[in-house]
Amino acid sequence: MATKLAALVVLAAFLAGPAACDGASICFNGWLRLPTYNAALCRPRPDVQTRQRRPAPSGSGLSSGYYNTRCPSAEKIVTDAVKKAVDANPGIGAGLIRLFFHDCFVRGCDGSVLLNTTNSKNSDTEREGPPNQNSLRGFEVIDEAKAAIEAACPDTVSCADIVAYAARDASYFLSDRKINIQMPGGRYDGRESFSNETDQLPGPFSNLTALQGSFAAKGLTSDEMVTLSGAHTIGRARCLFFSTRFSEMEPAFAAKLRAQCNGNDGTNVNQDDVTPNVLDKQYYQNVVDRKVLFTSDAVLNSTETITQVTENANMTGAWERKFEKAMETMGKIGVKTIGNQQGAEIRKVCWRVNN
Repeated sequence: MATKLAALVVLAAFLAGPAACDGASICFNGWLRLPTYNAALCRPRPDVQTRQRRPAPSGSGLSSGYYNTRCPSAEKIVTDAVKKAVDANPGIGAGLIRLFFHDCFVRGCDGSVLLNTTNSKNSDTEREGPPNQNSLRGFEVIDEAKAAIEAACPDTVSCADIVAYAARDASYFLSDRKINIQMPGGRYDGRESFSNETDQLPGPFSNLTALQGSFAAKGLTSDEMVTLSGAHTIGRARCLFFSTRFSEMEPAFAAKLRAQCNGNDGTNVNQDDVTPNVLDKQYYQNVVDRKVLFTSDAVLNSTETITQVTENANMTGAWERKFEKAMETMGKIGVKTIGNQQGAEIRKVCWRVNN
């Protein structure tokens, strides 16, 4: 059996050791920091390198209130499932926002991130890719909502739309109801998913050029990249992704993280040390204060993006309105809205394709 990409990543990370040298290669679009170049993992993506922005996603075929007559209870079922989950564990809300991002950046917003097996019988799906393996959360919320919706309106509501609505609702509850995303519906579910395609996701070791290239490849602007990065104000991250950066951080913050990590790269810590369970603009003050975890966060404190960062940090309500719009725009990436004509369907169960 062919070695899975995720297994290669685990081996490469082990060989890299706990602290890669200054001359390390940044690979798999910023998800790996290796001591030497690895051709299987470090081949750059041409679409990211060019930084040439594709046209903004149009979301043709999507509409607000799409299920008002098709399945009137659909959106409330999702909202109720998300509220229950977030009330029990705010981290699941952060996971649902991340799940939406990771879905839309690979094959478009088509629910492909949920699949265990695909139309081509592939089991090495996006869930097994380096950015996703053992780190994505919220699947159980999607499955619970889908089961309830299928009972009410069989074969009507896509898993892709449930993921989008769940991210909308998680943003609403985690922001203390200050973020209201106008999320349209009408997406169909894809039938394929491949782990090696997850290199389209920008990683924690990405520099500014790579970040801008990754977002431009999806039709998103640099400002939208800065805006969506603000989601790092919630959730947790493994020490593996920032343990080489302690010397670059604010000293007291770095000392606290060193103690929390305690030499274990598998330890998880809060991404925002100030308001860890609130979706707010604190992230941008953290960028200014050098109290962020990832390279991809720290590089926003650059001449090219610092004006946006400062405005988001200082202007009440400004970031929230931009985040609402950016999430809506991201939800239009690569959508499928015609069913079988695009190799798509309305799945009965979110983690497998229909027979």
